[in-house]
Amino acid sequence: MLDLVRGLCTRVCRRGTLLFTIWLVCTSLLSTAEGATSGGGGAGNTPTSFSTPASRTTPIRVAYQGEPGAYSEKSLRELLGDNVVAVGRQNFEDCYRAVASRECDYCCLPVENSLGGSIHENYDLMLRYDLTICAEHEFRVKHCLLAKPGVKRSDIKYAISHPQALAQCDNYLRGLGIKPIPTYDTAGSAKMIRDRKGLPDGCTPENTAAIASDLAGRTYGMDCLEKGIEDDDTNFTRFLLLGRSGVAQFLNKNVPSKTSIVFTLPNTAGALYKALACFSLREIDFSKIESRPTSASLLSFLKFRSQALGKRSRTRHEIPRFRYCFYLDFLESELDERAQYALSHLREQADFCRILGSYPAKSRLVGPVKDAVDSLKHVQMKREDTLASSLPSDEEETQKLNIGVVGYGAFGQFLGRQMAGTHKVRCIDQMDRSKEADRTDVEYYPMFDMHNFLEDLDVVVFAVPLIEFEDVIKNIAANQLSGKLVVEVCPLSAHPKKILLNHLGGDVDILSTHPMFGPSDRSGTIDDDAHLKYSWDGQPMVYDMVRVSDVRRADSFLSIFEQARCQMVAMTAEEHDELTADAEFVTHLTGRILDRHMLPATPVSSREYAALCDVAEMTSGDTLDMFYGLYKYNPKAKEAMAKMRENLARIERQLAGKEAYLTAKAELQNSERQKLLAETRHLLEQIAFDDASVAVRKTRGAGSASSRSPSSPSNRITSSRPSRSAATPSKGGPLAPKKPVAGSRPTSGAKATSPSTGGNKRQK
Repeated sequence: MLDLVRGLCTRVCRRGTLLFTIWLVCTSLLSTAEGATSGGGGAGNTPTSFSTPASRTTPIRVAYQGEPGAYSEKSLRELLGDNVVAVGRQNFEDCYRAVASRECDYCCLPVENSLGGSIHENYDLMLRYDLTICAEHEFRVKHCLLAKPGVKRSDIKYAISHPQALAQCDNYLRGLGIKPIPTYDTAGSAKMIRDRKGLPDGCTPENTAAIASDLAGRTYGMDCLEKGIEDDDTNFTRFLLLGRSGVAQFLNKNVPSKTSIVFTLPNTAGALYKALACFSLREIDFSKIESRPTSASLLSFLKFRSQALGKRSRTRHEIPRFRYCFYLDFLESELDERAQYALSHLREQADFCRILGSYPAKSRLVGPVKDAVDSLKHVQMKREDTLASSLPSDEEETQKLNIGVVGYGAFGQFLGRQMAGTHKVRCIDQMDRSKEADRTDVEYYPMFDMHNFLEDLDVVVFAVPLIEFEDVIKNIAANQLSGKLVVEVCPLSAHPKKILLNHLGGDVDILSTHPMFGPSDRSGTIDDDAHLKYSWDGQPMVYDMVRVSDVRRADSFLSIFEQARCQMVAMTAEEHDELTADAEFVTHLTGRILDRHMLPATPVSSREYAALCDVAEMTSGDTLDMFYGLYKYNPKAKEAMAKMRENLARIERQLAGKEAYLTAKAELQNSERQKLLAETRHLLEQIAFDDASVAVRKTRGAGSASSRSPSSPSNRITSSRPSRSAATPSKGGPLAPKKPVAGSRPTSGAKATSPSTGGNKRQK
């Protein structure tokens, strides 16, 4: 009993420092209890130390890709030690699945090579699986020429290995006249020579060598004829250790840290510059930045996750043909103050941002990883005990299900074609769907043969309209569904879930699902290529295990979507409807309002118009029954329609108000124009009248001047002097006689009043 409790404590000690402290306390208490039980209980009884025997220590299991002895295994042993259990997997995704399913604690995978570049598959898989980076290791790749014992280098005619390894040793092989032949794996090549199986044509263990690691040579009993045969001695591969929980909380200022993130940006000018400025302005250094195209389905799922978390996209533009994700490593912990401000700033600009992990740099270990590795340092384990080629899930054969689809319309056919690839599928429908069933490799049953249809079925999928769901369930006897897994795939899940719980007994398993994707053509049939046109990769598959007793059967059914690389989202039916019901209804309502006739095809169109055409195209084929189900079982549907009518009325009022304003403005401008023209006309007339008056005065002045004699002395004298203005009369008034000017001659007809001398002269 004490060993069992200690084993449980050991399993949880890797969860964190607090649990690890609890483990130490429990170990001490249990050791004291053991001493008391055995009758010791004195000062001579020493508590059990941290270095416990192998039987009391649970080794950590680490998945890697490849055969035993591969470079990935050697890398993980350099990082974690020789006492971890290395579990070889066939491909990278199997490694992720092993950790996600808790069959392994960690996985050690390559992400980039100094000569070959990045391994993009592992970057994409990090987005698909919620694993976190716990450590990194820069592994020096040293190729070895391995041969069967007794074979000399001069006997070698062929070299087999992975194509990349052969390319890295090309000059060496050319110098020896050895012909390279590519195979699936480096360590696997050594295994082929040892087992004499699978060798290429012409190759024998006596004339063939393998290029692999020295660990592969020791694993398969091969002789190392030469070590370090690569052409470039700067060949390094960077490995990442991925786990289910991170180690950021165990980092401190004394440990050099690194953080890896991935983000997407809106398609706007300067978006990348602004994103990088979030870090450069805070003097945070980068160690890597890379961008690469990512599938549209994966980005759609990332957008779905961001919106589910309350993140709204900063742009409504259509996603461009090449869709890029940016991968960035910076030399700070995500918990540092500067990094927190930078990441917060980046999230304001990015459409999607995820922290892949904060971890110690340069092959250091912290937290539960270091604790687990340290606990195994003094444990003696044999080589065969540290290798595992299979997991419990590998020994379980995939359960082949008998699946029946009730309702074989467009969506039923869409699901049936995919399920028929790995399971036996039959269908039933009110209409004759025999031709569609033959085209999708599905067995068809008419509606009156429901009893034979349900016989020996493992899973019954109801792909019927939402408003018909309750009637279909009631028309099937409850005992006919006994012991089966009933799956509903309606667009709304809460109502079908309630019906199934009310009408089916406890011996019926219930799985509520909503594949949030489907065929582009919903007219009732799909052609042979329609299924291939629409990828399930990255599409969200929401499911709720309402009542499941046979978990293996339910997992086998869900694995259909998981193997198609759907993003599995566990969510209750009520949460699903709360998040998606309104959006689904508004989308289909908009599509039905627009329809195809309001959106004619044009040779040139905007992105917005193309998006509306897509909505109308996807929803125009939906039946009224399907749309009515969205309306009836969504309590906010009427409110949404009222809101849409209100918005439409508001838009009409805005347009009418704008039109009235422009009309009044035009009339006002017209009246103002007429008034302005009248004033202008009046001013022109006044100016013309003034000009005419001036001309008349000038004419009169010229006429009075010409009436005077030009030879008269008095006229000449008078005209040579400035005349007094008529507007300024003399002091005597306008009719007062002018006074003679001194020294002037009298005018004609006037008597001279000059002195006598003057008169005498004239008389003379």
